[in-house]
Amino acid sequence: MSQTSESKPIISCRVLTKSFDGKCVIDGLNLDVYRGETMVIMGGSGSGKSTTLRIMIGSLKPDAGSVHMFDKDICSINDDDLNDLRKRFGILFQSGALFQSMTIAENVALPLHEHTDLDPDIIEIAVKLKLELVGLREHANKYPAQISGGMKKRAGLARAMSLDPEILFYDEPSAGLDPVTSAEIDRLIIALSKQLKVTSVVVTHEMDSAFAIADRMAMLDKGRMLKVESREWFERLRDMPDDQISSLNPDELLIRQFLRGDAEGPITQRKAETNYEEDLFGFVVNDLPSAGTPSVEPTRNK
Repeated sequence: MSQTSESKPIISCRVLTKSFDGKCVIDGLNLDVYRGETMVIMGGSGSGKSTTLRIMIGSLKPDAGSVHMFDKDICSINDDDLNDLRKRFGILFQSGALFQSMTIAENVALPLHEHTDLDPDIIEIAVKLKLELVGLREHANKYPAQISGGMKKRAGLARAMSLDPEILFYDEPSAGLDPVTSAEIDRLIIALSKQLKVTSVVVTHEMDSAFAIADRMAMLDKGRMLKVESREWFERLRDMPDDQISSLNPDELLIRQFLRGDAEGPITQRKAETNYEEDLFGFVVNDLPSAGTPSVEPTRNK
């Protein structure tokens, strides 16, 4: 999805900084998300992507910087205004975060009962519509314990959509799912973006999912934003022949290793410099595959 210089972002993060116990986890982060696009935020464990998501939804305040959403700085508005703003976006949590004592239909209906004055009959119809969108209408009366992990993710997504949000945030939507179910969730995200024209922000480290759903991608490493570019840019970097990588800068080499899942590169070199393996095992593991081919091949068709 291309953007013109006149395009105005629906979300704009500026110079975000966050530390915990003196350790900086977000370091001067800048990111714009435009209406109608799917932005994938990716990075390894500890890169700061989950912290970034928490700041973007207002559940965590940065030490410095701002997040403007719908032209309001969510880092400085009062709680009442922030709660009103939250009605305009939905969140799919990694676990689904369903209430175990409620049926799937009751989980989806909860935001409508809490935040609207709709007649119960209208709410019932709205719930059926949302469950139909995610393919769960026939399972409306089941409890979370009675459905699979993939179905829980879909139920959580139906609840996230209950108030017809303009933005959907996804926290590791493919985590813990088998490849087929993960692909189904990806197709659902794409379909909802097209059908409902919703803006999507997806936090993930699953590369198959990232390349399947993204319009643009953002790469984080140790709290730094290394690159924000189109999916096509990241695909070209991932697929670049080895004899051309001498032209890449250090950040691009790191991104390429992450995208390809190579066993050797800047990320593993950085880990080796900490002597972690020797401290853990008493020796350094040196029989890893060479970096000539990706250690993790894409499992889905492009």
